Amino acid sequence: MNVFGLDIGGSGIKGAPVDVESGELVAERVRIKTPQPATPQAIVETAVAVVRQSDWDGPVGCGFPAVIKDGVIQTAANVDKSAIGFDLGGHLEEELGSSVRVVNDADAAGIAEVHWGAGRDVDGVVLMLTLGTGIGSALFIGGKLVPNTELGHLEIDGYDAESRAGDGARKREDLSWEQYAERLQRYLTVVENLFWPDLIVIGGGISKKSEKFFPHLDTRTELVTARMLNEAGIIGAALAGGVESPVA
Repeated sequence: MNVFGLDIGGSGIKGAPVDVESGELVAERVRIKTPQPATPQAIVETAVAVVRQSDWDGPVGCGFPAVIKDGVIQTAANVDKSAIGFDLGGHLEEELGSSVRVVNDADAAGIAEVHWGAGRDVDGVVLMLTLGTGIGSALFIGGKLVPNTELGHLEIDGYDAESRAGDGARKREDLSWEQYAERLQRYLTVVENLFWPDLIVIGGGISKKSEKFFPHLDTRTELVTARMLNEAGIIGAALAGGVESPVA
């Protein structure tokens, strides 16, 4: 079965049809720059353009950087505040004439990793963390997603965790890799003690430079880098939009 996966990000909206049995893209990926200002309606128009450029007619799964409940955007930590309360799923369905399921973008990336990447065949509790401008999280128990965990917004030492331990903080404050690892270590210790995961998967662009900071980390949980890389959001969103979704 093929499902179209949409990945809506701050800089680009990208998508492609995916074979949800294998996790492979079955056509070339289409990417269009995210409109500025990124109002909800402008995002819908651009997302629809991505789907139509692919000449796709069928079910769609979509990842979006916010808490999502029944297709409706609930938060706007890193997107335009006007998005709160917007029925993204409903508007996309109306424009496309197809079924659409919207999930949190970190959850989508985690779905891809658990089914076809670093978390495949791992029993127990798997925690996926995407380190970017902020920190996205996806928590799985026995392969089933616990949606919208938003663990990047834990308060640690009086700070919103992602403001100190996201890759955005490293760049903004010009931290050395050792300094950044110290921040990340503090964060990982807290989430380890809260959830006692069996595996932690680190994703986001910074994961490609894991050799710079992994040696400075000391976790009791096995720590690995994500394998699905740039396609994780598309592939995971497609699986979420399938008939047998892994979303709990």
